[in-house]
Amino acid sequence: MADRYLTVIDVAAPERLSEIHATGFPHGWSAADFVNLTSNGASGLAVSDSKGLFGFLLWRVVADEAEILTVAVEPDRRRQGAGRLLLKGALKFLSAAGVDRVILEVAEDNPTAIRLYASEGFETVGRRRGYYRRHEQAVDAQVLQLKLNTESH
Repeated sequence: MADRYLTVIDVAAPERLSEIHATGFPHGWSAADFVNLTSNGASGLAVSDSKGLFGFLLWRVVADEAEILTVAVEPDRRRQGAGRLLLKGALKFLSAAGVDRVILEVAEDNPTAIRLYASEGFETVGRRRGYYRRHEQAVDAQVLQLKLNTESH
């Protein structure tokens, strides 16, 4: 794969973020959703290469806590390290910004994401029953957290 680059989310490209998000979620967020989120304090990182933007991670910070809102990578670019690059970049950024705890929800039917988060030190702290909908079927979410230590990321 060509060299990959992390950049701060470009709010001038909400349509592209929406396109990528729709490839991984049954109810992908619209361009207007991304404009609204970033206008109201959400931020994130995007990953791109010579072919353009192909993935992103979005978070929101409140006081010393951050919530990872979503992570999306185009299907043909998955399982090549982009998700890990985004996650590590986000954790480094958040740690440097003084965030002490990062939380997120992940669908229990997404073992790849669960393994990725666990490999970075996230631990399950709760469960949300029926949090996700998959074609009329409810899927539980695991609530994960990571306590940041600026020396470990």
